[in-house]
Amino acid sequence: MDAAMSGALFTAFLLVFLIFGLVTLAKGARTVRQYEKGLIIRLGKYHGMAPSGLTFIIPFVDDIVCVDMREQVISVPPQKLITKDNVTVEVDAVVYYKVVDPAKSQFEVQDFGYACTTLAQTNLRNLIGDRTLDETLVARDMINTNLREVLDEATNGWGVKVTRVEVQKIDPPRDITDAMSRQMKAERDKRAAILDAEGVKQSQILQAEGTKQSEILKAEGDAQARITRANAEAEAIKLVSNAAETFFKERAEIMRRLDVLNNTLAQNTKYIVPANAGLINVLGLDAIVQNPQNPPASSGGSSPSAMLPGRSL
Repeated sequence: MDAAMSGALFTAFLLVFLIFGLVTLAKGARTVRQYEKGLIIRLGKYHGMAPSGLTFIIPFVDDIVCVDMREQVISVPPQKLITKDNVTVEVDAVVYYKVVDPAKSQFEVQDFGYACTTLAQTNLRNLIGDRTLDETLVARDMINTNLREVLDEATNGWGVKVTRVEVQKIDPPRDITDAMSRQMKAERDKRAAILDAEGVKQSQILQAEGTKQSEILKAEGDAQARITRANAEAEAIKLVSNAAETFFKERAEIMRRLDVLNNTLAQNTKYIVPANAGLINVLGLDAIVQNPQNPPASSGGSSPSAMLPGRSL
């Protein structure tokens, strides 16, 4: 009986010991993921860092804290801020960060998310307050850069690297938005009117240049035509002068002689002209002289002659 009880107690003790061993082994085996780092805490003090994969620690003595090493994002909730020109705007942002020192990120700051959000809101208030509304709307990249530098410097002792900060929206009040829309529309209308005026101006300039060139070409054509006509008229006058010089000079002399003869014979006086005189040819009496029907009586002279009565030739 005693032996049976002793065997049963030994079996129960062995079973309890086996269960305790299995629980202790399970308690000491920990798994660290690929993107994590394990911090081993022994009796409340940092002891070391466990690599990724299966890690064994001392049960009931050591504890392990896994830190995510991936880049993470914190959303900064919207807040109403006042610009330099006393305009209230609603601004929110997002902060991207990455843990570079797991030990500092656990032991140097209690709640990194809350601390980073508060720090971002405070610095946003300072950055927006130093700029007017127009500067704030166009200086989004500058605000992002300045805020990232401030947060990165502040969180450097926390083992965290702030990689990027993005201001998501900057919303002015509704009345300011409507005024900005009207102003933008007026600017667009102004630019459109200027472009239309420039187009009309250029068109008028081109038309004036075309008219000018046309008038110049027309004047040059008229001048050239006048020069050509003048040259032609001069050439014609020259030809007429040459023809007159050649063909009419002799007849002009004969006409002059006839005028003299006419003035001389104006008193019906008869004159005797030699038959071989040039005046017979001029008066067309050469045929009469050569074939006279009633030859006049010779007055004893040897040369033939013609008797010319005045105005009856």
